[in-house]
Amino acid sequence: MKTEDTTPFAGLGPERILDAVESLGFRCSGALQALNSYENRVWQIGIDEAAPLVAKFYRPGRWSDAQIAEEHAFSAEMAAEELPVVAPLVIDGRSLYSHAGFRFALFPRQGGRAPEFDRAETLEWMGRLMARIHQVGARREFGQRETLDIASFGIRSRDWLLEHGVIPAELEPVWAGVAAQALDGVAEAFARAGAVRPLRLHGDCHAGNVLWTGDGPHFVDFDDARMGPAIQDLWMLLSGEAEEMGRQFGHVLAGYEMFREFDDRELQLVEALRTLRLIHHSAWLARRWSDPAFPAAFPWFATRRYWEERVLELREQIAAVAEFRGLRVVMP
Repeated sequence: MKTEDTTPFAGLGPERILDAVESLGFRCSGALQALNSYENRVWQIGIDEAAPLVAKFYRPGRWSDAQIAEEHAFSAEMAAEELPVVAPLVIDGRSLYSHAGFRFALFPRQGGRAPEFDRAETLEWMGRLMARIHQVGARREFGQRETLDIASFGIRSRDWLLEHGVIPAELEPVWAGVAAQALDGVAEAFARAGAVRPLRLHGDCHAGNVLWTGDGPHFVDFDDARMGPAIQDLWMLLSGEAEEMGRQFGHVLAGYEMFREFDDRELQLVEALRTLRLIHHSAWLARRWSDPAFPAAFPWFATRRYWEERVLELREQIAAVAEFRGLRVVMP
């Protein structure tokens, strides 16, 4: 398997991490705790006589400086509106720093627990928060960051997998065929939805990126922020069968439309976006396979069974996208 990079964080040991933070004028206590992150490396750093900080070291080659600057500016816009997002610290007019060849940012530590998306009040609260985030996101466009569309998430991911010898040879023609059929269905779903307006999104709105406190939800990571349809930030709050998702979305929508109107045409895109995410996820794992953290965390990826399951999964999605005509939303 050919991957995009080799050991991208080699040399980023504890001493170098602490040196990077101290280069900005902080005195580290020596306490160092790795936080859950695969794409980047994220550490909680103890600071003498002050609250701990979180240092995020960006994966080399993934985002340009300009793209990271747009992410930080988006977070700052939301923080200025008193939205519960954890924005990077600004020191001497900068929020992106470099040390020993690694780019990093510092954030205040934010505690919290995982949200309970099975609770109606949680879904309504998330709907209100996402609407307010989208109000900010709709004010302007990203100029440098990617757009979530069929080309970026689907076609490029499919092509990369086929070009790099990732899929077992005996399964590659089958997977390629179902992937092509699945992407055709996605294109038809986008055509049915029509010209929905893209806006700046969180981009990866799953439970792991939300921390819940007594004050409600906080977003801690906008690393996947990009342009796309509003529904991308909402459908991952849902789970279960179509009827159950319709009830859940009713609660999300009840909160969302307190602050922002939702374009119902985007409901056509739920299964299409799920299909794009599945293809993109396989490509993401393959591209990162030379990073030692990935074989350790995802050992099942490099197996024949994984790709057999992906073929079945895509076949199910082909049927789901073909039959899907939008969620039947049940308002509370």
